[in-house]
Amino acid sequence: MLMSVDTDLMRALADPLRLRIVTLLARETLCTTHLVEETGARQTNLSNHLKVLREAGVVETEPCGRYTYYRLRPEAIEALAGRFTALAGTARTHAGARRACP
Repeated sequence: MLMSVDTDLMRALADPLRLRIVTLLARETLCTTHLVEETGARQTNLSNHLKVLREAGVVETEPCGRYTYYRLRPEAIEALAGRFTALAGTARTHAGARRACP
């Protein structure tokens, strides 16, 4: 059985700023203002990255007055980690398998 990895999720996490955002949100729920302070990114740039993370299912939002708070969805990260763990297990199981060249 071939395990596939969610490429949209991988793309979302491959960007250094998005990975930094995810790392910060792993520690606490933050609003855009906090994320601007922590990352030094411009608000518009940060909002675009947060949209990518939301669409990939990595973060979810919580409106609070005129602010929007973001929180990490740990199950998204766990699912990705599980896929990689399964891939590693498959590689171990089939380490000696080799297809003959024609």
